[in-house]
Amino acid sequence: MEIKAYTTRGCKYCVHLKELFARADVSYEEVIVSSESGDFSTEVFKSQYPEVIGFPFVIIDGEKIGGLVEVAKLFLEKGLVESKRK
Repeated sequence: MEIKAYTTRGCKYCVHLKELFARADVSYEEVIVSSESGDFSTEVFKSQYPEVIGFPFVIIDGEKIGGLVEVAKLFLEKGLVESKRK
């Protein structure tokens, strides 16, 4: 599974996403989007993904998945993580 996660600094949902990846024991490429110094400029990101309105934003195996909630749902469906609810 090839995972690319676009994140920003100071984003609590981005932190939760990385925790989810750790729980699922999956490797991923993190791309930091920033208007100052980052891996990817905000302007370039917005031009490539104009539909994205927030972070994190995840692409898995070339498919746009979405944010934290969408990735968590996908991982639950695939059995990569279990719900903490009992």
